Amino acid sequence: MIAIKEWLDENLKGDSIIWGIVILLSIISILVVYSATGTLAYKRMGGNTEAYLIKHSLLVMASLGVMWMAHKVPYKYYAKLSLVALWVAVPLLIFTYFFGSNINDANRWLTIPIINQAFQPSDLAKLALIAAVAGMLAKRQRNIRDFQSTFIPIIIWIGLICMLIALANMSTAVLLLATCLLLMFIGRVPLKFLAMVCLIGGLALTTAIFVGQRGGTFFSRIENFTAKGGEIPYQAQQSYIAIATGGIAGKGPGKSEQRNFLPHPYSDFIYAIIVEEYGLIGGGVVLFLYLALLYRGMRVVAISNRPFGGLLSAGLSFALVLQAMVNMAVAVGLGPITGLPLPLLSMGGTSLIFTGVSLGIILSVSRGDHEDAFPVEANSIRRTAKMA
Repeated sequence: MIAIKEWLDENLKGDSIIWGIVILLSIISILVVYSATGTLAYKRMGGNTEAYLIKHSLLVMASLGVMWMAHKVPYKYYAKLSLVALWVAVPLLIFTYFFGSNINDANRWLTIPIINQAFQPSDLAKLALIAAVAGMLAKRQRNIRDFQSTFIPIIIWIGLICMLIALANMSTAVLLLATCLLLMFIGRVPLKFLAMVCLIGGLALTTAIFVGQRGGTFFSRIENFTAKGGEIPYQAQQSYIAIATGGIAGKGPGKSEQRNFLPHPYSDFIYAIIVEEYGLIGGGVVLFLYLALLYRGMRVVAISNRPFGGLLSAGLSFALVLQAMVNMAVAVGLGPITGLPLPLLSMGGTSLIFTGVSLGIILSVSRGDHEDAFPVEANSIRRTAKMA
């Protein structure tokens, strides 16, 4: 036991509670995805559910491996890497919009040759923008009220990336804008500048609604959600049935019935399958794990000695948990339908990998055994984070 503890201390550095949360959610993911892919396996694999179990398990292991590698890298290097990634993400998003794979009337995917794996450039752009905004804010803490040198570069990147993502994926763009606003608030950006970000971001998203591919879908989903006495969308109906029949303790692992009727029960509506099979107890446990992840990620801000680390951890933690909250809210009828997966739980390729990278960066910050690139006014940022 002592040898195992020494090995864990040596190889799994950073916040041990975050490690525990991620491993628990990964185990839950494998169990629930295995159950939820039964109908899909029958249609595509002749009933061979083990094929999806093996594929998803390998992706989960790959995600954990990427997280481990990312947490070994001193987080100060992610500031420069994020700027490079932004310059790569912009042409990728443009190319995907015009030439990407069209799924559900939206070009969001590029297929990587040779390995034939689909890839969403928006995942790269989202991670890069959060890290880049954190870096720019940390670097300019002494001149945070300088409109030209501090604010203009940040707002240009936020507006450009959010607009390009919104052309094919409005929900991701809205959540990314909200995350950037939180980062800027924690980074002590004046409120008048934040109001300007809301205005410019709103204009960018509005432009994308009318120019992009998802404008009609966006309006129809909002109308369906807000209309009183209107017809409930089919996927929402099936999600409500799954949750209502789950009861307190659920039907038991692998005993979901709505997986046969619910569209995408292994991704967009996996939370409904969790509640159906594990009941309100299982759904509550998953919710608690995400809230604990947010708490531990934001706690890093309070203990971080450098502004970049605190901002980076806050932005990535908030982005992951906000997406999880929106996914779960949709499943229980508290929000309009979106195509957002549940981080760490939904079946997927690139989303799992980029989630692993994000968590690895948070763990890298929580290590606290290396120097930050921007040692400026960390105490002020920690106070602002506590207020947030």
